[in-house]
Amino acid sequence: MKHNTKSSITLPAKELSLVKELKRRLPAKTNVEVIRRGLTLLKAATDREILRRAYREASKATRASLEKELSELDHLSSEGLEE
Repeated sequence: MKHNTKSSITLPAKELSLVKELKRRLPAKTNVEVIRRGLTLLKAATDREILRRAYREASKATRASLEKELSELDHLSSEGLEE
């Protein structure tokens, strides 16, 4: 099974200039390395956003029950303390 598959993409001149600039600044050996790094960063950012949404939804789903439970336990917060 082939691990590397050839692919060819055509970029507009402005985007190709950006790839070449990043190749110099990183420094990357090839234009393909620049594209790979960009794809890796894009995937990481997307994965983080998916996690953020999942945590946000989980927080919303449990917020009401958490508030109820905390209010039920509120009387214990000063238990054992002298006034």
